[in-house]
Amino acid sequence: MADDRLDTPITARRRLLPRPRYHPDSVGRVSEGVARFIGTPRFLVYLTVFCVGWLLWNTLLPERVRFDDPGLGFTALTLVLSLQASYAAPLILLAQDRQADRDRVAAEQDRVRSERNLADTEYLAREMAAVRLALNDVATRDFLRSELRNLLEEIQEERERDQEQRREQQRFDDD
Repeated sequence: MADDRLDTPITARRRLLPRPRYHPDSVGRVSEGVARFIGTPRFLVYLTVFCVGWLLWNTLLPERVRFDDPGLGFTALTLVLSLQASYAAPLILLAQDRQADRDRVAAEQDRVRSERNLADTEYLAREMAAVRLALNDVATRDFLRSELRNLLEEIQEERERDQEQRREQQRFDDD
């Protein structure tokens, strides 16, 4: 039997039934939906109502319609709840893995965005420094005002000197 050899790749082996094909993303979406539902108060209410109904059915109704023996500790109920838990745990883990993948992608995008923002900020800081250096040679409003005041004072002093000289000249001419 060459088909049963362990050194033969699995793709080369023949199968009696075809291997089921499924899209991983659709399984992930279903698992997230189930995990989301299992984590709701509605699910807890449904499960509680189910268990209470099961217990009441199998304790209060006549023995001929009971399907789970209370004397054995409701074995079927225990099996049903174990089955539910055995499916819930892997579905929750699948949903957590998908969420972790989304969180990882979001963190990577945030890191890239942060690096881009840092580079932009550094560029703007360099540009602001260049503008400050360029503005050192530009006269500010206060500087211009002080220069104009100084010029005005010089003009007034010169005018007073000229008037004083004219008065002296006039006195000299009058004498």
